[in-house]
Amino acid sequence: MSSPSELIFFVNGRKVVVKNADPEEVLLSFLRRKAGLTGTKYGCGGGGCGACTVMVSRYDRHQEKVQHYTVNACLQPVVTLHGAAVVTVEGIGSTKTKLHPVQERIAKAHGSQCGFCTPGMVMSMYTLLRNKPQPSVEDIREALGGNLCRCTGYRPIIDGFKTFCGRETSGCCQNGGGGGETCCEENGEKSDICRELFQKDDFLPLDPSQDLIFPPELMLMERKLKGDALYFHGERVTLVFPFELSHLLELKAEHPAAPLVVGNTTIGPKMLLKGFHPPLVIYAGEVSELRAVAWGENGVTVGAACSLSSLQKEMQDAVEVLEEEKTRGYEALLQTLRCLAGKQIRNMATVGGNILSANPKYDLSSVLAALGCTLHVVSKDGMRSVSLDEKLFPAFGETSLRPDEVLLSIVIPFTKPWEIVAAYRQAQRRELSFSFVNAGMRATFREGTDTLESLSIIYGGVGSTLVKPKRTCQELVGRSWREDLLSDACSFLKEDVLVPLNIHGGRGEYRKTLCISFFFKFFMQVAVELKRKGVSDVDFPPEDLSALRTFRNDAPQGRQSFQLVSEAQPRSDPVGRPSMHQSALEQATGEAKYYDDLPSVQGELFIFMVTSSRAHAKILNIDASDALTMPGVVTFVSAEDVPGENRRLWFNNPEEFFAEEEVICVGQIIGAVVAGSREEAKRAAQRVRVSYQDLEPVFFTIQDAIKHESFFEPKRRVERGDVDAALKEAERVLEDEIYMGGQEHFYLETQGLIAVPRGERGEMDVFVATQHAAFTQELVALALGVDSNKISCHVKRLGGGFGGKVMKIASLSAVTAVAAHKTGRAVRCCLDRGDDMLITSGRHPFLGRYQVGFSSDGTILAADITYYSNGGCTLDESSFIMDKALLHMDNAYRIPNLRGRGIVCKTFLPSYTAFRGFGGPQGLMVIESILHEVAARCGLPAEKVRNINMYRDQLCYTHHKQPFDPTLMIRCWDECLHRAGYEERLRAVQAFNSSNRWKKRGIAAVPQKFGIGFSKGFYNQGAALVHIYKDGSVLVSHGGTEMGQGINTKAVQTASRVLGVPMSSIFIKETCTGNVPNAAPSAASFGTDAVCMAVKDACEKLMRRLRPLVDRKRGDSWKQWVCDAYFEKISLSATGFFMGPPTCVDWEKGEGQAYYYFSFGACCSEVEIDCLTGDHKNIRTDIVMDVGKSINPALDVGQVEGGFVQGVGLYTIEELHFSADGVLLTRGASQYKIPALCDVPAELNVHLLADAENPHAIYSSKGIGEPPVFFGSTVFFAIKAAIAAARRERGLTGGFPLRAPATAERIRMACEDQFTEMVRKDSDLKAKPWSIDV
Repeated sequence: MSSPSELIFFVNGRKVVVKNADPEEVLLSFLRRKAGLTGTKYGCGGGGCGACTVMVSRYDRHQEKVQHYTVNACLQPVVTLHGAAVVTVEGIGSTKTKLHPVQERIAKAHGSQCGFCTPGMVMSMYTLLRNKPQPSVEDIREALGGNLCRCTGYRPIIDGFKTFCGRETSGCCQNGGGGGETCCEENGEKSDICRELFQKDDFLPLDPSQDLIFPPELMLMERKLKGDALYFHGERVTLVFPFELSHLLELKAEHPAAPLVVGNTTIGPKMLLKGFHPPLVIYAGEVSELRAVAWGENGVTVGAACSLSSLQKEMQDAVEVLEEEKTRGYEALLQTLRCLAGKQIRNMATVGGNILSANPKYDLSSVLAALGCTLHVVSKDGMRSVSLDEKLFPAFGETSLRPDEVLLSIVIPFTKPWEIVAAYRQAQRRELSFSFVNAGMRATFREGTDTLESLSIIYGGVGSTLVKPKRTCQELVGRSWREDLLSDACSFLKEDVLVPLNIHGGRGEYRKTLCISFFFKFFMQVAVELKRKGVSDVDFPPEDLSALRTFRNDAPQGRQSFQLVSEAQPRSDPVGRPSMHQSALEQATGEAKYYDDLPSVQGELFIFMVTSSRAHAKILNIDASDALTMPGVVTFVSAEDVPGENRRLWFNNPEEFFAEEEVICVGQIIGAVVAGSREEAKRAAQRVRVSYQDLEPVFFTIQDAIKHESFFEPKRRVERGDVDAALKEAERVLEDEIYMGGQEHFYLETQGLIAVPRGERGEMDVFVATQHAAFTQELVALALGVDSNKISCHVKRLGGGFGGKVMKIASLSAVTAVAAHKTGRAVRCCLDRGDDMLITSGRHPFLGRYQVGFSSDGTILAADITYYSNGGCTLDESSFIMDKALLHMDNAYRIPNLRGRGIVCKTFLPSYTAFRGFGGPQGLMVIESILHEVAARCGLPAEKVRNINMYRDQLCYTHHKQPFDPTLMIRCWDECLHRAGYEERLRAVQAFNSSNRWKKRGIAAVPQKFGIGFSKGFYNQGAALVHIYKDGSVLVSHGGTEMGQGINTKAVQTASRVLGVPMSSIFIKETCTGNVPNAAPSAASFGTDAVCMAVKDACEKLMRRLRPLVDRKRGDSWKQWVCDAYFEKISLSATGFFMGPPTCVDWEKGEGQAYYYFSFGACCSEVEIDCLTGDHKNIRTDIVMDVGKSINPALDVGQVEGGFVQGVGLYTIEELHFSADGVLLTRGASQYKIPALCDVPAELNVHLLADAENPHAIYSSKGIGEPPVFFGSTVFFAIKAAIAAARRERGLTGGFPLRAPATAERIRMACEDQFTEMVRKDSDLKAKPWSIDV
């Protein structure tokens, strides 16, 4: 093998020359660790989130132009960038030089909250503009399809980027903008309601001269004839980079087992995540023959190394210019390609790679096989043609090609005049998701007749390889395409397609149903086409044709409104005005620093956790000897290395930092390897051997915990009235249950920290991503055996938290601190996405069992509800979460006799923890399910039943006897129904359903009453420290954590109002336990209330000190007053404190003032479902939210939208799977799906309730972070209404179970019909399922 080559490429216009480049190093790690460009983020490590998006540019010597495209830096091997130019978010603009318009617009449009996804969003949009300076909204939607955001709900990002589509003017006329004559009008009259959250008039124009030019040196390199291959040698892998086909074939002949890579989207994840390390890899991306595209008389020949984006463009161009009959197959391919992965992956992945991966869930093969494509394969022995059919794939991941053969190209034929082709797929998410089942179908007819000459049906996802139902295809040939053919085809398919219940990925019944449903769609499509040709008399009723209509993905749009501040308020006072997030510009430029962006400390080490592989077992031995011999390894840490306490007590429940004698879940930390690099630590951790002795019992589900009576204490109970007597007297009684699955936080920034020992008296600095710095400080001190005053925790910002960075990060910090203490060196912990999901867990699964007594008019007289939650193996915050569920069980309804019991189940799963809403979404879900089912039994609209039972008196009492006034709640409800046009749209939904058999719509609305603050009163406190410097600048410190919710921005607005100085003069550096001690967690929607009141208190103290001086020198400036105060020895530093209300609940009596106050709101959503596939589209959502007098309407609207979309995920998409052994199976972006752009309602309208007062909180505002999550349930209930409409049409009028989330599988199988019945009769119910519901 030849000597190492030099790697030459450019990054942000600067030449990079790397000697001895490592083939295993991906671009992301190079940028972050070697180039110091930390704007590109690690989100998932598998190309599934877009946080690491960068632009790559290459000169194409054949087309003589530069091509710009986005890639996922986490998958792009750096050595494959030889001759390329890379541009990161830092390379397009900065706050220090000049912002790029993309950066400015996403920031000013409030499209950046936590900011972790923002650089990736920016780079996707920037690359689009480089290729298309005036894009359409559809272009933007497609460009952002591969970028996930967990905070914003996507709408503000789209709104900011839409401004590039054409000139728009806006900005409220009363708020500094030129919004036109009608921006603040209601019914033609001037109003104080504003509909503009940002101004567009003063945006920076798009200036191409600001863009980096493609380096001429690289053009010259590309134009030269390619010489010898490049060789890059790493510790474990060598990569060869040939330029000539002949050399490639020689290499394959010599090294037949060496994998070929181009996009690295299949081999890359295997190497990064699964420990696959072939000694030799061949990069084929620069062999021109593999990238050639040639059109001929019979179709197109596409080079195997052509990207999926290139294929998509070729197909699109052909469809636009060629006659329809020729391009039916291309249209089917396009339909698949548009939903296949995100833009970045389509830019990287190749046609050949997609095929030869031999993975049936990759969608292209089924379509290409149905089209009758041919593969051209070459070797040193010559070329041969191979049919692309099911025989090409003898087993999963295998093809029938010889090891020395290379796929050269794929011939995709034109369709013939009497050929009809279709492609189908169904996935967990419509875009950016592997399909459950995909299919390609082609029918050829005798010219001028409806007689079938040939039929090709290919399925992917129903077996380990592609499946062709041979009998079905053979038996139908020669028959007329009529109803009897359909009936026979379904029977044949039922026998031909065998899907075991325990198939990898589960959903066996559903997948088989999809196979038959897809064919039914195809039958209809063909019949309609034959009728159009005049050769068929098969006639479908108009309502059946809805089966052929596909859902279109739309970019979300909508209206937002809020109440303007009084015209009497000074223009300099920012409170109540939409104000950009304080860090938005830095987040958009990549300058904002998160914990893993901090520079390395000298001598820094890295830690990787060793976790349990058993759910319940005794630890017999831990053998780290092999690990300790590996390169770079410094030490192994475990319980015996803890200098202080190895366990913490949480309300008398112990939890170990390191498991000592026994493990009680898969994923429990047993020890950790400390090494010189992340990779070394990870490799060594895999070599630690742990011996176990399995213990009994072991169980994971709520039902099993109930059988074993395995519960945590305390069990809770709360009751109003005489439930038993009321149930006996009720006209009707319903007994039922609702199950709601858990949810992964999936913050884009995984958990981690840097522990830096200071070498003196046990001091240590901890730079950590936590929502509760004081608790982290406490646990680190406990583990190290030192006082808390020796530990300083620093938090700059979080890349999302959602409750998941309160408890678990504190334990991780203790483990990492022990490693730092043992080695005496700084130690960095950065969890991989899979380990983060495994170790830290998420939202609790809940089971609600209930009895409800009601009248025929829908009045509920009594309800008896028992809540069970799966708490996992330790208590964590499960009891508090159950408390909140019970305290919210009444929601908006005055049920005179109401009883709730709360039981936390103890199982052998990782302990579940806090998540946005903290039990509220689960508690509210059960009562709303009750209302929905009562309405169904009474034959009434659900909203009418909700209306009947609502609290309405001016003074009401909750079931735990807390008084409140529901006036604002009723206003939200009425205004929401009015703004949504509910009554009119309900009639429209009913009309739609009566005229569409296979598509159904549903509409649902819910009100909400949500308690703000902690029911444990001691948490309701806040503290701040404010300094004024002699130059007039102000530094604010507080105990809250900035994680995207805008707490710093609101704190600055508060200080600005009180001090009378501009926001630009006020700075918040970080949260630090050395500045503000004993702070409460940023949680419970109470952070702004507590922090801003404390800031206000501190600032008012300062102003009281300054007031006499100011009164004496009224003509002077703020800066002069401050200077004079200094010389007069007036203290310019003050602490502020807020002592919140004494909330508490007496659980013995079942009563108490549980919350500081209540936030109210209402939401209405409309959906459409596909009864044949279970797919659904969110059409429209209207939200009216009571936020009191908003401190910052832009931030509050953002919180409402983001919370709602997170709720959409909770109730309809996000599904966690565990094996029967308690192993989390959904560990990463490829298995676990959060809402993407395609899941946001096409129309999302948010209105902040006007004239709302709240005397309890800062400037009459209200907390807003948690309540909107529950509004995602409106989509669930709308789906359930749509399913009910489908079932009624089939004569199924009774109730039916529907668990949350309402996934495509559950929707389809609930829409019972002849196809589901056919499949269920054949199901093997005794088979062990692939996963369990916990």
